[in-house]
Amino acid sequence: GPLSERPLMEVRLGELHTWVSTCSFSAQGLLGAVQRAWGSYCAKYIHVKQGGPAGISMLLAGYCLLSYGWNYQHFKRHRWRKYH
Repeated sequence: GPLSERPLMEVRLGELHTWVSTCSFSAQGLLGAVQRAWGSYCAKYIHVKQGGPAGISMLLAGYCLLSYGWNYQHFKRHRWRKYH
């Protein structure tokens, strides 16, 4: 099919620049990309017949990393504080 309709994992390295230039970076295009990614994630890990803990654990790990990133400045300020 056309290059713009291929998923990222099917694009060759030499075609990557052309593939990125066909993407829509408007608010509506980015929202559509996030919705497709969430739907793909749910289809692969959440809405399965016999699921395991992988999908939920990935969400929890992502939340932990995001939370650490948000609080990094707070952690950095208090890193050298002496408690005695």
